[in-house]
Amino acid sequence: MFVVEISYGRALWRNFLGQSPDWYKLTLLIFLVVNPLVFFINPFVAGWLLVVEFIFTLAMALKCYPLLPGGLLAIEAVAIGMTSAEHVREEIAGNLEVLLLLVFMVAGIYFMKQLLLSIFTRLLLSIKSKIVLSLAFCLAAAFLSAFLDALTVVAVIISVAVGFYGIYHRAASNRPDEGELADDSHIDKHYRAVLEQFRGFLRSLMMHAGVGTALGGVMTMVGEPQNLIIAKAAGWHFGEFFLRMSPVTIPVLFCGLLTCVLVEKFKWFGYGETLPEPVRQVLHDYDLRSRQQRTRQETLRLIVQGIIGVWLVVALALHLAEVGLIGLTVIILATSLTGVTDEHAIGKAFTEALPFTALLTVFFAVVAVIIDQQLFSPIISFVLQASPHAQLSLFYLFNGLLSSISDNVFVGTVYINEAKAALEHGVISMQQFELLAVAINTGTNLPSVATPNGQAAFLFLLTSALAPLIRLSYGRMVWMALPYTLVLTLVGLLCVQHSLMPVSEWLQAQGWIVTP
Repeated sequence: MFVVEISYGRALWRNFLGQSPDWYKLTLLIFLVVNPLVFFINPFVAGWLLVVEFIFTLAMALKCYPLLPGGLLAIEAVAIGMTSAEHVREEIAGNLEVLLLLVFMVAGIYFMKQLLLSIFTRLLLSIKSKIVLSLAFCLAAAFLSAFLDALTVVAVIISVAVGFYGIYHRAASNRPDEGELADDSHIDKHYRAVLEQFRGFLRSLMMHAGVGTALGGVMTMVGEPQNLIIAKAAGWHFGEFFLRMSPVTIPVLFCGLLTCVLVEKFKWFGYGETLPEPVRQVLHDYDLRSRQQRTRQETLRLIVQGIIGVWLVVALALHLAEVGLIGLTVIILATSLTGVTDEHAIGKAFTEALPFTALLTVFFAVVAVIIDQQLFSPIISFVLQASPHAQLSLFYLFNGLLSSISDNVFVGTVYINEAKAALEHGVISMQQFELLAVAINTGTNLPSVATPNGQAAFLFLLTSALAPLIRLSYGRMVWMALPYTLVLTLVGLLCVQHSLMPVSEWLQAQGWIVTP
């Protein structure tokens, strides 16, 4: 057989960033050539150029996972002297708890998936009203995200949805093969209409659950990776973090749930599709068979996972150890007591979080550049010249704007570092710093539901195997998130402006929170 060989240059071009489009590869090469030239003329401009380029790689996450282009930019930044490898190491060391959270907590929850799957299955089959079901999914995702990483919660709900979709798709097409889920050619016209309705139903549930992770994730220090960075900078433990955020997060939660009810009731923004009766019957029969075939060993596994879940909540609430270490105890207990002893089976648990952990490490390199080149100093100076009350709104809005186009971990880290530096230089008081920390945390978490770029959990959903099956595109996600974006952002802003200071002062007067 004759094979046409391409030149080495062409082969290198094809290998570079793999399947990414040629224009994207060329853009990145231009970045890599331009950055050193600009740096030697004006380091400040070059630093900002790097930040914009890095945000661009995050926005283009569907073209190429940002670790690759972002990593190349970060390596070059260290090589040309924008920052030093030692400073990057210091940033990583300072945020070790966040990396441990991603590595161990996400892996730990992997071993509790069976329990979570069974909870969501029961929810779907036992609640007939779509409005109540949407609320239940949103609340369940919010509650779980308050104690677990939002990425993990979305991963679980995705696996539930893929499971449901697969059960009905195989029944409708009479093809038992798992790999045929994307192929509708064997489904007749009647079933196709039902399948289309089922897709709409799953889309709305996934979006409610995704927003639920943002509503719950903003409340506690373990809900999102940046929360942990902010909590560490402010010196808050689990309970105090929850109380500090509550003047903003509790009104936002109720308004978010009200939005969930309204979009379902009036069928706005692509919501309101109900579960077709033929699908409910197929899923019910499948669930009945599964429960009848469940052995005592499998039942005991679910009970053990439930007990470990209680341990997780108690350990986090009482702050018995660093979050990542609590995650490690979950891995050890869950594997030991459910009989998972094979190294490869344990290794699978780590595959979900490690690429994101590596990307976060690259973030810290960019953060080191921002600190060394003092990129945010002009913005922070501008904000800090405003009155203390106006500072809160400005921090919230600047965070929100950047978080909706870039990753919120990156934005949250940058702003809390700048606020901490202002505190250390005596520009702001400790009390003002604590209020700013709340504004930064809510600003990075709430408006970031606007696009999949902002929330890691949304990006994970968009790039999952489920998205093409239920026809969930980037544009559709932005459109379906729009009512939530408007409500969460505006209610959050109003709370930061009007309720944050008085409620925080009241909590302090009651002795529930203490300013050192």
